[in-house]
Amino acid sequence: MRKLVPVATCTTATPGLGLHCSSYSRRGVRMTATAEFNIHTIDTGFGGVQFDAAYLVVQAQRAALIDCGTSLSVPQMLAAVQAAGLSPAQVEWLILTHVHLDHAGGAGALLRHLPHAQVLVHPRGAPHLVDPTRLIAGATAVYGEADMARNYGIIEPVPAERVVAADEGHAVMLGERVLRIIETPGHARHHLCVWDARSRSWFTGDTFGLSYRQLDSARGAFILPTSSPVQFEPEAMLQSIARLMDAAPQAMYLTHYGRVTSPEPLAQALDEQIHAMTDIALGCAQRPDRHRCMVAALTALYLERARQHGCRLDDAAVERLLATDIELNAQGLGCWLDRAARTG
Repeated sequence: MRKLVPVATCTTATPGLGLHCSSYSRRGVRMTATAEFNIHTIDTGFGGVQFDAAYLVVQAQRAALIDCGTSLSVPQMLAAVQAAGLSPAQVEWLILTHVHLDHAGGAGALLRHLPHAQVLVHPRGAPHLVDPTRLIAGATAVYGEADMARNYGIIEPVPAERVVAADEGHAVMLGERVLRIIETPGHARHHLCVWDARSRSWFTGDTFGLSYRQLDSARGAFILPTSSPVQFEPEAMLQSIARLMDAAPQAMYLTHYGRVTSPEPLAQALDEQIHAMTDIALGCAQRPDRHRCMVAALTALYLERARQHGCRLDDAAVERLLATDIELNAQGLGCWLDRAARTG
Protein backbone atom coordinates (compact mmCIF):
# COMPACT_ATOMS: atom_id res chain seq x y z
CA MET A 1 0.00 0.00 0.00
CA ARG A 2 1.31 3.41 -0.89
CA LYS A 3 2.13 5.69 1.97
CA LEU A 4 -0.02 8.78 2.28
CA VAL A 5 1.91 11.99 2.52
CA PRO A 6 1.69 14.49 5.33
CA VAL A 7 -0.43 17.50 4.42
CA ALA A 8 1.85 20.09 2.86
CA THR A 9 1.36 23.78 3.43
CA CYS A 10 1.75 26.28 0.63
CA THR A 11 4.83 27.74 2.31
CA THR A 12 7.07 24.66 2.38
CA ALA A 13 7.90 24.60 -1.32
CA THR A 14 10.94 26.07 -2.99
CA PRO A 15 9.95 29.58 -4.07
CA GLY A 16 9.28 29.76 -7.79
CA LEU A 17 9.36 26.00 -8.27
CA GLY A 18 6.66 24.26 -6.33
CA LEU A 19 7.06 20.92 -4.61
CA HIS A 20 5.86 17.57 -5.86
CA CYS A 21 4.74 16.26 -2.49
CA SER A 22 4.98 12.53 -3.03
CA SER A 23 6.45 10.34 -0.32
CA TYR A 24 6.21 6.72 -1.36
CA SER A 25 7.96 3.65 -0.07
CA ARG A 26 10.53 2.38 -2.53
CA ARG A 27 9.71 -1.14 -3.74
CA GLY A 28 11.13 -3.55 -6.29
CA VAL A 29 12.42 -2.09 -9.55
CA ARG A 30 12.73 -3.08 -13.17
CA MET A 31 13.38 -1.75 -16.62
CA THR A 32 10.58 -2.32 -19.09
CA ALA A 33 11.04 -3.55 -22.62
CA THR A 34 12.29 -1.41 -25.45
CA ALA A 35 9.46 0.46 -27.14
CA GLU A 36 9.26 1.77 -30.69
CA PHE A 37 11.66 4.27 -32.26
CA ASN A 38 14.55 3.36 -29.95
CA ILE A 39 12.78 4.79 -26.93
CA HIS A 40 13.38 2.72 -23.79
CA THR A 41 11.08 3.06 -20.78
CA ILE A 42 12.96 2.81 -17.48
CA ASP A 43 11.15 2.01 -14.25
CA THR A 44 13.08 4.12 -11.74
CA GLY A 45 11.72 2.15 -8.78
CA PHE A 46 10.40 5.22 -7.03
CA GLY A 47 6.93 4.55 -5.64
CA GLY A 48 6.89 0.87 -6.56
CA VAL A 49 6.57 -0.97 -9.85
CA GLN A 50 5.39 1.05 -12.87
CA PHE A 51 4.88 4.28 -10.99
CA ASP A 52 7.81 6.52 -11.97
CA ALA A 53 9.33 6.37 -15.45
CA ALA A 54 12.39 7.85 -17.10
CA TYR A 55 13.21 7.47 -20.77
CA LEU A 56 16.28 6.66 -22.84
CA VAL A 57 16.23 7.88 -26.45
CA VAL A 58 18.92 6.36 -28.68
CA GLN A 59 20.01 7.49 -32.14
CA ALA A 60 23.24 6.76 -34.02
CA GLN A 61 24.91 5.35 -30.90
CA ARG A 62 24.17 8.56 -29.02
CA ALA A 63 21.65 8.89 -26.24
CA ALA A 64 19.55 11.27 -24.19
CA LEU A 65 17.88 10.49 -20.89
CA ILE A 66 14.63 12.26 -20.07
CA ASP A 67 14.14 12.57 -16.31
CA CYS A 68 16.00 10.29 -13.92
CA GLY A 69 14.07 9.58 -10.73
CA THR A 70 15.91 9.89 -7.43
CA SER A 71 19.51 9.20 -6.46
CA LEU A 72 18.33 5.71 -5.50
CA SER A 73 17.42 5.19 -9.17
CA VAL A 74 20.98 5.51 -10.49
CA PRO A 75 21.51 1.72 -10.81
CA GLN A 76 18.35 1.40 -12.90
CA MET A 77 19.37 4.27 -15.15
CA LEU A 78 22.82 2.84 -15.76
CA ALA A 79 21.38 -0.64 -16.33
CA ALA A 80 19.11 0.78 -19.03
CA VAL A 81 22.06 2.38 -20.79
CA GLN A 82 23.94 -0.91 -20.70
CA ALA A 83 20.91 -2.90 -21.87
CA ALA A 84 20.65 -0.61 -24.89
CA GLY A 85 24.19 -1.58 -25.86
CA LEU A 86 25.69 1.75 -24.87
CA SER A 87 28.36 2.92 -22.49
CA PRO A 88 27.73 5.79 -20.05
CA ALA A 89 30.10 7.90 -22.15
CA GLN A 90 27.61 7.76 -25.03
CA VAL A 91 24.90 9.54 -23.05
CA GLU A 92 25.09 13.16 -24.16
CA TRP A 93 22.05 14.67 -22.46
CA LEU A 94 19.94 14.41 -19.34
CA ILE A 95 16.80 16.42 -20.07
CA LEU A 96 14.68 17.29 -17.03
CA THR A 97 11.02 18.12 -17.49
CA HIS A 98 11.15 19.88 -14.12
CA VAL A 99 13.13 19.66 -10.90
CA HIS A 100 10.62 17.96 -8.60
CA LEU A 101 12.46 15.21 -6.81
CA ASP A 102 10.74 12.22 -8.41
CA HIS A 103 11.89 13.55 -11.78
CA ALA A 104 15.25 15.12 -11.06
CA GLY A 105 16.38 14.24 -7.54
CA GLY A 106 19.03 11.86 -8.86
CA ALA A 107 20.57 14.20 -11.43
CA GLY A 108 23.70 15.04 -9.46
CA ALA A 109 24.40 11.45 -8.47
CA LEU A 110 23.76 10.17 -12.01
CA LEU A 111 26.01 12.76 -13.63
CA ARG A 112 29.01 11.34 -11.78
CA HIS A 113 28.62 8.23 -13.97
CA LEU A 114 27.96 10.02 -17.27
CA PRO A 115 31.25 11.73 -18.15
CA HIS A 116 30.07 13.59 -21.25
CA ALA A 117 26.45 14.36 -20.43
CA GLN A 118 25.02 17.83 -19.97
CA VAL A 119 21.82 18.54 -18.05
CA LEU A 120 19.12 20.53 -19.78
CA VAL A 121 16.56 22.25 -17.56
CA HIS A 122 14.32 25.31 -17.52
CA PRO A 123 16.16 28.51 -16.47
CA ARG A 124 14.05 28.71 -13.31
CA GLY A 125 15.13 25.22 -12.32
CA ALA A 126 18.82 25.52 -13.16
CA PRO A 127 19.96 27.32 -9.97
CA HIS A 128 18.34 24.64 -7.82
CA LEU A 129 20.31 21.87 -9.51
CA VAL A 130 23.57 23.67 -8.86
CA ASP A 131 22.61 24.45 -5.27
CA PRO A 132 19.81 22.12 -4.12
CA THR A 133 19.73 23.54 -0.59
CA ARG A 134 16.22 24.97 -0.95
CA LEU A 135 14.89 21.83 -2.59
CA ILE A 136 16.27 19.72 0.23
CA ALA A 137 14.97 22.07 2.93
CA GLY A 138 11.49 22.28 1.43
CA ALA A 139 11.16 18.53 1.00
CA THR A 140 12.62 17.77 4.43
CA ALA A 141 10.11 20.15 6.02
CA VAL A 142 7.33 18.01 4.59
CA TYR A 143 8.74 14.50 4.91
CA GLY A 144 11.29 14.65 7.71
CA GLU A 145 14.89 13.52 7.46
CA ALA A 146 14.21 9.80 7.79
CA ASP A 147 11.65 9.68 4.95
CA MET A 148 13.86 11.89 2.80
CA ALA A 149 16.76 9.48 3.13
CA ARG A 150 14.60 6.41 2.61
CA ASN A 151 12.68 7.68 -0.43
CA TYR A 152 15.06 10.08 -2.14
CA GLY A 153 18.56 9.28 -0.93
CA ILE A 154 21.20 12.00 -1.03
CA ILE A 155 20.45 14.91 -3.36
CA GLU A 156 23.77 15.91 -4.89
CA PRO A 157 24.46 19.21 -6.69
CA VAL A 158 25.10 19.31 -10.42
CA PRO A 159 28.28 21.13 -11.49
CA ALA A 160 27.31 24.51 -12.95
CA GLU A 161 29.39 23.97 -16.07
CA ARG A 162 27.29 20.93 -16.97
CA VAL A 163 23.92 22.71 -16.77
CA VAL A 164 22.25 24.12 -19.88
CA ALA A 165 19.34 26.46 -19.14
CA ALA A 166 16.87 26.00 -21.98
CA ASP A 167 13.45 27.42 -22.60
CA GLU A 168 11.01 27.66 -25.48
CA GLY A 169 12.35 26.45 -28.83
CA HIS A 170 15.63 24.95 -27.66
CA ALA A 171 16.63 21.84 -29.62
CA VAL A 172 18.88 18.91 -28.77
CA MET A 173 20.44 16.91 -31.61
CA LEU A 174 21.11 13.18 -31.48
CA GLY A 175 22.70 12.70 -34.88
CA GLU A 176 19.87 13.72 -37.22
CA ARG A 177 17.20 13.24 -34.57
CA VAL A 178 15.84 16.45 -33.08
CA LEU A 179 14.38 16.74 -29.58
CA ARG A 180 12.60 20.08 -29.29
CA ILE A 181 11.73 21.83 -26.04
CA ILE A 182 8.61 23.83 -25.24
CA GLU A 183 7.52 25.46 -22.00
CA THR A 184 4.42 23.90 -20.47
CA PRO A 185 3.39 25.60 -17.22
CA GLY A 186 0.36 24.47 -15.25
CA HIS A 187 1.88 21.77 -13.05
CA ALA A 188 4.96 23.89 -12.35
CA ARG A 189 6.06 27.19 -13.85
CA HIS A 190 9.41 25.73 -14.80
CA HIS A 191 7.97 22.71 -16.60
CA LEU A 192 9.22 21.65 -20.04
CA CYS A 193 7.94 19.03 -22.48
CA VAL A 194 10.06 17.37 -25.16
CA TRP A 195 8.90 16.73 -28.75
CA ASP A 196 10.43 13.86 -30.70
CA ALA A 197 9.52 14.37 -34.35
CA ARG A 198 10.77 10.93 -35.35
CA SER A 199 8.17 9.15 -33.21
CA ARG A 200 5.71 12.07 -33.26
CA SER A 201 5.57 11.83 -29.48
CA TRP A 202 5.81 14.08 -26.47
CA PHE A 203 7.68 13.37 -23.26
CA THR A 204 5.23 15.07 -20.96
CA GLY A 205 6.54 14.93 -17.40
CA ASP A 206 3.44 15.77 -15.35
CA THR A 207 1.72 18.09 -17.84
CA PHE A 208 -0.38 15.38 -19.51
CA GLY A 209 -1.51 13.83 -16.25
CA LEU A 210 -1.17 10.42 -14.64
CA SER A 211 -2.06 7.05 -16.17
CA TYR A 212 -1.56 3.81 -14.29
CA ARG A 213 -1.62 0.53 -16.15
CA GLN A 214 -3.78 -1.11 -13.46
CA LEU A 215 -6.64 1.12 -14.63
CA ASP A 216 -6.40 0.29 -18.34
CA SER A 217 -9.54 -1.17 -19.88
CA ALA A 218 -10.79 -2.23 -23.30
CA ARG A 219 -11.17 1.49 -23.96
CA GLY A 220 -7.46 2.05 -23.46
CA ALA A 221 -5.66 4.12 -20.86
CA PHE A 222 -7.38 5.84 -17.93
CA ILE A 223 -5.99 9.28 -17.17
CA LEU A 224 -6.34 11.97 -14.51
CA PRO A 225 -4.70 15.36 -14.02
CA THR A 226 -2.18 16.10 -11.31
CA SER A 227 -2.77 19.31 -9.37
CA SER A 228 -0.19 18.56 -6.69
CA PRO A 229 1.24 21.47 -4.65
CA VAL A 230 2.04 24.21 -5.01
CA GLN A 231 1.95 25.76 -8.48
CA PHE A 232 -1.15 24.22 -10.04
CA GLU A 233 -2.63 26.74 -12.47
CA PRO A 234 -5.62 25.27 -14.29
CA GLU A 235 -5.79 27.73 -17.17
CA ALA A 236 -2.08 27.37 -17.86
CA MET A 237 -2.38 23.58 -17.72
CA LEU A 238 -5.27 23.59 -20.19
CA GLN A 239 -3.29 25.81 -22.54
CA SER A 240 -0.23 23.57 -22.25
CA ILE A 241 -2.27 20.46 -23.05
CA ALA A 242 -3.75 22.25 -26.07
CA ARG A 243 -0.25 23.11 -27.27
CA LEU A 244 0.80 19.48 -27.01
CA MET A 245 -2.21 18.42 -29.05
CA ASP A 246 -1.51 21.05 -31.72
CA ALA A 247 1.40 18.85 -32.86
CA ALA A 248 -1.00 15.97 -33.65
CA PRO A 249 1.03 13.50 -31.55
CA GLN A 250 0.76 9.76 -31.97
CA ALA A 251 1.80 8.98 -28.40
CA MET A 252 2.64 10.54 -25.04
CA TYR A 253 5.40 9.32 -22.73
CA LEU A 254 4.26 10.05 -19.16
CA THR A 255 6.42 9.95 -16.06
CA HIS A 256 3.51 8.32 -14.22
CA TYR A 257 3.44 5.99 -16.13
CA GLY A 258 4.68 4.97 -19.54
CA ARG A 259 3.63 5.34 -23.16
CA VAL A 260 -0.02 6.04 -23.96
CA THR A 261 -1.55 6.26 -27.42
CA SER A 262 -4.75 7.77 -28.84
CA PRO A 263 -4.04 11.07 -27.09
CA GLU A 264 -7.15 12.90 -28.35
CA PRO A 265 -9.68 11.26 -25.98
CA LEU A 266 -7.13 11.46 -23.17
CA ALA A 267 -6.74 15.20 -23.71
CA GLN A 268 -10.52 15.56 -23.66
CA ALA A 269 -10.70 13.59 -20.41
CA LEU A 270 -8.05 15.83 -18.85
CA ASP A 271 -9.91 18.95 -19.97
CA GLU A 272 -13.17 17.71 -18.46
CA GLN A 273 -11.54 16.70 -15.19
CA ILE A 274 -9.55 19.92 -14.75
CA HIS A 275 -12.79 21.88 -15.04
CA ALA A 276 -14.54 19.47 -12.66
CA MET A 277 -11.68 19.71 -10.17
CA THR A 278 -11.72 23.50 -10.09
CA ASP A 279 -15.51 23.42 -9.67
CA ILE A 280 -14.99 21.08 -6.71
CA ALA A 281 -12.42 23.42 -5.19
CA LEU A 282 -14.65 26.45 -5.56
CA GLY A 283 -17.60 24.54 -4.14
CA CYS A 284 -15.60 23.58 -1.05
CA ALA A 285 -13.74 26.88 -0.67
CA GLN A 286 -15.83 28.32 2.15
CA ARG A 287 -16.29 25.09 4.06
CA PRO A 288 -14.54 24.80 7.45
CA ASP A 289 -13.56 21.28 6.41
CA ARG A 290 -12.37 22.44 2.99
CA HIS A 291 -9.66 19.84 2.52
CA ARG A 292 -11.85 16.93 3.59
CA CYS A 293 -14.63 18.20 1.34
CA MET A 294 -12.29 18.25 -1.66
CA VAL A 295 -10.89 14.79 -0.91
CA ALA A 296 -14.41 13.33 -0.77
CA ALA A 297 -15.52 15.05 -3.97
CA LEU A 298 -12.35 14.13 -5.88
CA THR A 299 -12.72 10.53 -4.77
CA ALA A 300 -16.28 10.47 -6.09
CA LEU A 301 -15.18 12.09 -9.36
CA TYR A 302 -12.40 9.60 -10.08
CA LEU A 303 -14.45 6.58 -9.05
CA GLU A 304 -17.23 7.60 -11.41
CA ARG A 305 -14.73 8.18 -14.23
CA ALA A 306 -13.14 4.79 -13.57
CA ARG A 307 -16.53 3.07 -13.72
CA GLN A 308 -17.39 4.83 -16.97
CA HIS A 309 -14.03 3.76 -18.38
CA GLY A 310 -14.69 0.12 -17.59
CA CYS A 311 -11.74 -0.32 -15.24
CA ARG A 312 -11.40 -3.89 -14.01
CA LEU A 313 -10.71 -2.91 -10.39
CA ASP A 314 -13.59 -2.45 -8.00
CA ASP A 315 -14.23 0.89 -6.29
CA ALA A 316 -12.26 0.00 -3.16
CA ALA A 317 -9.20 -1.01 -5.19
CA VAL A 318 -9.37 2.13 -7.34
CA GLU A 319 -9.64 4.28 -4.22
CA ARG A 320 -6.60 2.57 -2.68
CA LEU A 321 -4.59 3.00 -5.87
CA LEU A 322 -5.43 6.70 -6.19
CA ALA A 323 -5.45 7.62 -2.49
CA THR A 324 -2.15 9.48 -2.58
CA ASP A 325 -2.96 11.28 -5.82
CA ILE A 326 -6.34 12.33 -4.44
CA GLU A 327 -4.64 13.69 -1.33
CA LEU A 328 -2.05 15.56 -3.38
CA ASN A 329 -4.61 16.94 -5.81
CA ALA A 330 -6.69 18.24 -2.91
CA GLN A 331 -3.61 19.88 -1.40
CA GLY A 332 -2.75 21.53 -4.71
CA LEU A 333 -6.29 22.77 -5.22
CA GLY A 334 -6.13 24.27 -1.74
CA CYS A 335 -2.95 26.10 -2.67
CA TRP A 336 -4.64 27.37 -5.83
CA LEU A 337 -7.57 28.71 -3.79
CA ASP A 338 -5.24 30.36 -1.28
CA ARG A 339 -3.20 32.00 -4.02
CA ALA A 340 -6.35 33.30 -5.71
CA ALA A 341 -7.56 34.72 -2.39
CA ARG A 342 -4.25 36.54 -1.85
CA THR A 343 -4.14 38.04 -5.33
CA GLY A 344 -7.82 38.91 -5.47
